[in-house]
Amino acid sequence: MPLPFLTADRTFEAADDVPLPFEDRDRWRRPYRPGPWRVGVAALWLLLASYVLFAAVIIALTGTVTGAAVVFGLALAVIAGALRLLRMGVWVSPRGLRQVGFLMTRTAPWDQVAAVRTVQQPVRWLGLPRTVQGQALMLVRRGRSADDMPMLMTTHNADFLGRVEAFDRAADAVEAWAAENNRP
Repeated sequence: MPLPFLTADRTFEAADDVPLPFEDRDRWRRPYRPGPWRVGVAALWLLLASYVLFAAVIIALTGTVTGAAVVFGLALAVIAGALRLLRMGVWVSPRGLRQVGFLMTRTAPWDQVAAVRTVQQPVRWLGLPRTVQGQALMLVRRGRSADDMPMLMTTHNADFLGRVEAFDRAADAVEAWAAENNRP
């Protein structure tokens, strides 16, 4: 008796992009999954935070409460940093396009977006100063010069390093959101 839901040879349906009935399209959503580099670094930060929390408990039991509070605050800062790292990326909604960075978030309403396009150019490798040749998804805003185009995501950032196909799918999804919601 074949079990088609367990086999890998079945054909996938073309309607994979259809939103589920419980999904709210008015919420901000990331049109791609966070990459393995970003998830791995956040997991290491959370592992470090667990050790720091354990140290805070030991300090609270054997030392002063003030020292334990300082170490506990440090653990909370590491946890907040890991969660913020996972939140980074490009988010879209019918209201606009949002680029979430580690310290800053920029939102562009769709009426200010002229175009979202993929360009071939030197990009930073994992956000470090070293640049390599790659692709970048650029945001072109109305009333701004071409030099003032921010990079939304690149093929060499923490989400897409070594996953060019995932970058292409994500760039196509963001461009589709821009085409759907940007009506002149």
